[in-house]
Amino acid sequence: MKRRERTRQLIELGGLVAKSGLVELTHDDRAVMLGILVEAAAILCSEDRERRLVLWRRRGARAFEDVGIT
Repeated sequence: MKRRERTRQLIELGGLVAKSGLVELTHDDRAVMLGILVEAAAILCSEDRERRLVLWRRRGARAFEDVGIT
């Protein structure tokens, strides 16, 4: 059961990457996409963490609304 849950999580996360437009914007350059995610993780380890989380949460919620996802 845990394997199925993990597979579902990975598929959903991949969907988020696709919905963000990163695949097209980076021409499917996975090193660039990983670099972006590593940069975001570094920001989340900084003193700016809470401010960025609020900003990104709002931006993400708007993106979900724009594509009709709840």
